[in-house]
Amino acid sequence: MNRNQIKYLVVAAMLIDHIDWGWVHTATVPGQIMHFIGRLTGPTMAYFLVEGYVHTRNVKRYALRLFFFALLSWLPFVYFEIGRLPVFWYGGELRFFYAQGVIFTLFLGLTAIRVWDSRRFPMPVKILVIFLLCLISRIGDWWYMIILGCLSVHVFRDRPRLKWPLFTLSFLIPCILLCVENGFANSWYQLGVALSPLLLWSCYNGERGSGKAVHKWFFYWFYPAHLVILGILRWVVRL
Repeated sequence: MNRNQIKYLVVAAMLIDHIDWGWVHTATVPGQIMHFIGRLTGPTMAYFLVEGYVHTRNVKRYALRLFFFALLSWLPFVYFEIGRLPVFWYGGELRFFYAQGVIFTLFLGLTAIRVWDSRRFPMPVKILVIFLLCLISRIGDWWYMIILGCLSVHVFRDRPRLKWPLFTLSFLIPCILLCVENGFANSWYQLGVALSPLLLWSCYNGERGSGKAVHKWFFYWFYPAHLVILGILRWVVRL
């Protein structure tokens, strides 16, 4: 499978995951299975972000594109999550919901790669900045897993014997800890992150696929658009 084909596959997995969050109880078997499938998306998009970094003609433009769509997706993401705008009154207090979607975390992952490759900073500074990016990622979807996953693929790109285990563990270890914290019976779906390296290692042929613009821009626009639609449906149904 080429990159475009796998991207469409993981976008479908993401849609299944978000439908699950909106209408299916996580503690049920169907809920666990749908989330298990949805765990495919984050690691795969992190892997392809590194591919994009390597092949892009303009890294700054790539970063700006991610930043723009992270901002564009913020309101849809918040509305899908809580059915409100990010700033709202609750219990007589003004509250602020600052959580961000996965494009924001992917932007941090790209920033971490750029810092790692920079010749302007000594290694201690690079490590400090990457650590701070991991802290910031706590407000984003997939947290620091995206950053560590991106770095493992990029730094060990030419050393597959290290790349694949580190890429897998970057997601699998935090998800195992979440299973332990939340109880395995209600969170075994987290182990679905192992699907991504398995899919990429066994099925990805290293080719981009068609170079038409629709394939390049589909995920960027689909992400906020589907959150708007699902967010409206989710909260209208509850009225």
